[in-house]
Amino acid sequence: MPNRQGPSLRGLYAITDDRLLPDERLESAVTAALTGGARLLQYRSKSPDPALRLAQALRLKKLCDRFAVPLIINDDPGLCEASGADGVHLGQGDTAVAVARQQLGPQAIIGTSCHESLDLALAAQEAGASYVAFGRFFASRTKPEAPPAGLWVLEQARQRLSIPVVAIGGINPQNGASVITAGAHMVAVIDYLFAADDVESRARQLSNLFRQQSDQQHQQQQ
Repeated sequence: MPNRQGPSLRGLYAITDDRLLPDERLESAVTAALTGGARLLQYRSKSPDPALRLAQALRLKKLCDRFAVPLIINDDPGLCEASGADGVHLGQGDTAVAVARQQLGPQAIIGTSCHESLDLALAAQEAGASYVAFGRFFASRTKPEAPPAGLWVLEQARQRLSIPVVAIGGINPQNGASVITAGAHMVAVIDYLFAADDVESRARQLSNLFRQQSDQQHQQQQ
């Protein structure tokens, strides 16, 4: 089944959070993250107000377009359509990947959380997912109750999947290199990024992890 994937899905994957980003701070913080090098943005809102969610998604879509960065909507294919976003991220209890693919079309970016399960990831790829996410890999403030995942799942996923692999959960500049080395194409970050006063600086730190890995690989090949 066709899906959108490729080299553009590499780098820092920034995810918003209502608790960290009230409406008055949302655009400035996201602008800072994009300026700092975020390559994918997910709008994750638990607000019960559909009008607010649509208004925020539309504002973020304009911002992302300025930076040529895709906007992903958490859990809500309908909001994705209404806002003109580029795709959705789905949990295991949300809309099925195949249903979202049929609704949003072949060009939509559709990601799904697979925790520590290669079987879920392989099934998601077969159903038309554009990427799969594993985690949490480290202690997470956003989802402290999430089950832990081992680096082995990134290594095996990189070998067995043809779509990009995302790592999430407590990732920062000190531990991020380990998940990238293990096989992650992207690192998804919420708290370390958006709880900071200087979001742009933290985005650059995280983005630099990928640059450093590319430099090391280039040196090894020489």
